[in-house]
Formats: sequence, C-alpha cells, structure tokens
Amino acid sequence: MSDGARVEAAPRLAQWRVDVLPCYTYRKSEPFRIGLWNWYLSVERNNKQTCVKVFAELSNSAKNTTPAPIASFITKLLISFPPNQKTIVHPGIFDKPLKHDGFVWAIDSTVTGRFVIEIEFLDLKIADPSGGEPASIWASHQIKQSSDNTALSSLTRMLQESILTDITINAADGSIMAHRAILASRSPVFRSMFSHNLKEKELSTVDISDMSLEACQAFLNYIYGDLRSEEFLTHRLALLRAADKYDICDLKEACHESLLEDIDTKNVLERLQMAHLYRLPKLKDGCLRFLVDFRKVYEMHDDFKVFLQTADRDIIAEIFQGVLTTWNGR
Repeated sequence: MSDGARVEAAPRLAQWRVDVLPCYTYRKSEPFRIGLWNWYLSVERNNKQTCVKVFAELSNSAKNTTPAPIASFITKLLISFPPNQKTIVHPGIFDKPLKHDGFVWAIDSTVTGRFVIEIEFLDLKIADPSGGEPASIWASHQIKQSSDNTALSSLTRMLQESILTDITINAADGSIMAHRAILASRSPVFRSMFSHNLKEKELSTVDISDMSLEACQAFLNYIYGDLRSEEFLTHRLALLRAADKYDICDLKEACHESLLEDIDTKNVLERLQMAHLYRLPKLKDGCLRFLVDFRKVYEMHDDFKVFLQTADRDIIAEIFQGVLTTWNGR
C-alpha cells in the first residue's frame, strides 16, 4: 500500500489522512495496532453518502484465541484543515461487540478535498469466558498477565526447589518431590487418590513406574506450567500415556495435535496403534490417510507384515477396507 494508506496511531487514538476521494471510490488503510488487535479503517464514497468503516482483524484459526473486541469509541471526520476546519462527529459507540462486520458510519453528505478520519477509543473490553462481565483490557489485561506470570514463576520455584513438598513421585529410575494440592487441582485421578483412604494418601507416595525420571519430570513440569517445547517433543508419547492415565485432557489434546504433524513411514504404524488405544480420532484418520490415500502401505511390506501379527483386528479391517475402496475407485 502507498503512504496514503498509513494510519498514525497512539495508544488510544488513530488518524488516517485521506487525499481527494473521487466519487464511487473505495479505500482501505494499512493495519494499525491498538490494544490486542490490528485494526483497519476504510472509506467509500458515492454521489449521496460517505461511508466510514472501523473493523478489527479477527482470525478464524483455532490457534488464535484473541476474542473479538467490545469497543467504546468516538469517530470524527475532520474536513479540510485549520483555520477553516469543519468537524463531523458521530454521537459515539459504547460497548459494541465488533465482530467481522465491524462498525459502519454512513454520513449523508459527500466529502470533497482532503479529510482526516479520527477514531478515539474510550475503552476496549473482552468477554469473560466464564460468562461474567466483560473486562477492560487497559484496566485488567496487564494486571492479569502480570499475575499469571508471577503465579507460574512461583509454581516453578515450588517444584524446582521442593518448597514445602508433601508427596513423593516414584518413577522407574528415581523420584521427585511434589505437592498434593497442585496435582489434585490438575488431575481428578490424583484428587481421588489423595481424598480417599488409598495407599498413596497413607504413604505419601505415588508410583509411576511406567515412566522414566526424565519423562516424569516433563510431566510434572507441564502440570506446574513450566514445560519447554523441546522437552515436550522428546517425551510426548510418554506424556500422552500419562495424560490418558491421569485424565489431564488439555495435555492429551496437545499430544494429539503434535503427533499429527510429523507422521512418516517410520512411525505411522505405532501411532495408528496409539490412536486406537487412546481414542484419538484425528490421529487415527491421519495415519489411515497416510497409509491408504498416499499408498504408503505398499512401501512398508515388511513392517506391515509384522504389524498384522499384533495389531487390533478392527484397525486391520479399516486398513483393508480403505485399500479396497481405493482400488474400487480407480
């Protein structure tokens, strides 16, 4: 875009200078950042009206969790420049959810010559996921972010420095000290262990003998909010088993999504078994598609022969059904 599309922005104020706008013309600004969002302005003119639009850039991606803004703002049209400046002011917008359609201001007059579109944000809020009152990002977002960071840092120190630990986790090749309350808050299985008269409560120990010490450390790091990405990738199969065993749904889903991303001929059969065992439908479909639709099953004759001797019959049936369907569709 040209310089004429650039918007001057301050923390709550934005101005877009528009040169001559011929009749039946549409223009859109470059993005500008205010609050948590990238914003755009656009203007369109016909022989009766000038229409100004304000909208935020919203993503349809499941990975982008930034909610739509709930905005309060005043919009102005500054026509010409001082000392002969004329200003048209919109009455104001208050607590309006700005979704993909944004806000449109239709001015019943045509604007000639140069002008400035000004938007002053009085407040920007986001909805409360739990259904409470929307909260201002300027009043609460920074406080919440700071609070969250401090809490995570404190939890990390509690685990790393064994601060007031009260439970021992016995892995296959070592042990780690942890905290009952934190484990119970993240896993209903741990909560049940510590709430009833089971040996874990009586002995203050939990045996996780099917995990190595390193994998168990990664598991606890996730629970305490301090799992690094390389640690996750190294131990994700063990983390998947632990997530399923201890009913930690968010960790299980993170492993599920990650295992979908690097299916190849070396791991597809193992992952297909895991998808069946741990009820991971997307991973199962991804493996079957890799084997059947991309015909990789024909390149893996020896490995597939071994797989047939131990695999669940339902999985084998699905593979052969897919192969037959593919052949019949040729």
